[in-house]
Amino acid sequence: MNKKKFGISEITKISILASISVLLMFIKVPLPFAPTFMEMDIAELPALIGGFAMGPLAGFLIVCIKILLNIVINGTKTFYVGELSNLIVSSTFVLTTAFIYKKHKGKKSALLGLLIGSISMSLVATLSNYFVIFPLYAKLLKIDLNAFVGMVAKINPLVKSYFTLMIFSILPFNLVKTFVTSIVTALLYKRISPILKRK
Repeated sequence: MNKKKFGISEITKISILASISVLLMFIKVPLPFAPTFMEMDIAELPALIGGFAMGPLAGFLIVCIKILLNIVINGTKTFYVGELSNLIVSSTFVLTTAFIYKKHKGKKSALLGLLIGSISMSLVATLSNYFVIFPLYAKLLKIDLNAFVGMVAKINPLVKSYFTLMIFSILPFNLVKTFVTSIVTALLYKRISPILKRK
């Protein structure tokens, strides 16, 4: 986004989109193969739309404000580990998608951005959960990582180890989440973009 254009109008739009993101966080759908503390939402939708219309920086700010507002409204149930994970994966999705679209604006570029953004987020989510998020959460809860394995194994028979937890639960969870979010974004963006591009 051009700094000269980053004025009151853009700040207002970013704030509104971030508020919508928070509302979307309340609409959660559990997935049968994922941990019970992970429920799917499409809260990245406004950030993706904002990233398309106003640039990657706007999309990133929407993600950050969404997380901060959610903490203020709901607090945290995960010692802020969930919020850290949200920041990592959502930023990956939004920034990757918005940067690709910014280079060559058009329908094909938008779809390519959503595809690569979805894959990037799913991979980053899997790796960050494996190496950082789950170990940190387990440490704060003072439990063994195998406790998560046992929890998910009850609902997903493919999960038999910490590694398979990531491959057969965390990875597909994020693939489904990004796929659904991408479809909704693709359907809505052209209808909403004229409003966001008004001065």
